[in-house]
Amino acid sequence: MPRKRGRRRSSGRCTALHELSFSMSHMERLLREGHYAQRLSSSALIFLAAIMQHLTAKVLELAGNKAQNSGQRHITPELVGMAVHHNALLSGSFGMKTISLVAPARH
Repeated sequence: MPRKRGRRRSSGRCTALHELSFSMSHMERLLREGHYAQRLSSSALIFLAAIMQHLTAKVLELAGNKAQNSGQRHITPELVGMAVHHNALLSGSFGMKTISLVAPARH
């Protein structure tokens, strides 16, 4: 019986193995379709997914703190924008990019 050649697909096993929330296969597809590099290391996908997970957790933590301080029970797009805008590292990283469709309120 001849063996099939090529890469074997694993359905989310690497993502679960590295305890990541973001799909590594989705990251790989986006990087390949965007033509960002001719060759991709397998560790680059892990690193990118981990960075995305860390940034998401940090933004949600800051927005949750803003919601709690303002007496709200839910995180709204306005709170996410305010959290990013008022954090020096995140505002420097995102610059003038639009985080949500609602501009953060100036206090």
